[in-house]
Amino acid sequence: MESLHVFPDSEAFGRELAEAVGLTSAPVALHLFPDGESLVRVAPPGEHAVLVRSLHHPRGKVFETLLAADALRRAGARRVTLVTPYLPYMRQDDVFHPGESHSQSVFARLVSGAFDGLVTVEAHLHRLHDLGRLFSCRAESLSAAPAVAAWLAHGPKSTVLVGPDAESRAWVAPLAERAKLPMAIGHKRRLGDASVLLELPRLAAAERAVVVDDVVSSGATLAQTAKLLHARGFARVDAVVVHPVFAPEAFERVRASGVDEIVSTDSVPHPTNAIHLAPLVAEALRAGHAA
Repeated sequence: MESLHVFPDSEAFGRELAEAVGLTSAPVALHLFPDGESLVRVAPPGEHAVLVRSLHHPRGKVFETLLAADALRRAGARRVTLVTPYLPYMRQDDVFHPGESHSQSVFARLVSGAFDGLVTVEAHLHRLHDLGRLFSCRAESLSAAPAVAAWLAHGPKSTVLVGPDAESRAWVAPLAERAKLPMAIGHKRRLGDASVLLELPRLAAAERAVVVDDVVSSGATLAQTAKLLHARGFARVDAVVVHPVFAPEAFERVRASGVDEIVSTDSVPHPTNAIHLAPLVAEALRAGHAA
């Protein structure tokens, strides 16, 4: 890579990534016209330009990111790679009701048409587990397990990891193996956007339970899991979240459920950010992933 370009809302992550890869980050200038349209301007790029923006709360952001890709190419970049620690629209991987769109494939076509490569972290995938089958550009979803395991290593050794549902096994299992900790996976039935019915299996005896989830939005699943763990006799329940996409009042809902410490990666800016992903992303870029 030869140049790194960062949107203002991802400035902190972009600064860490630039330091990790040995580049100076160039800000993407963003202007909003009175009617809500966006204008972006980029600094002169290198032949390979890396554009950094986390796409949480994506309304408006996606189109601005596409504009920036176009601006980089018009300014001379021959290759453009998107680094987006949080990748949106992955949960809508099917048409669940008549009249809906297949949002995942629509989003993938837009990104693939604008970028030569994509690097993200723990894409929220269900039926399709390979981004390469979804995006026509090179795409890589990095595991957050090494970074999360490093954080877990500083806590009590008597710990059990808990994934709230079957979908969580894909990221909890590698983490448990790396951290050398026992794990348990719950069963969840979603009743609504902020309501879930949850069951947990038998759990190993431990000083604390750590609930691990990739995305927290409403906080309902995490809160219900914490309540069940306290009912099972755990005096301490902590939570690790890869993508802290907290909706309004969600963080307070989780804290009220009895979670002692909530820790997240910095894929989405939040006061709970304590696990830094820039080293993982930098390593992938240096290795040529999605580039």
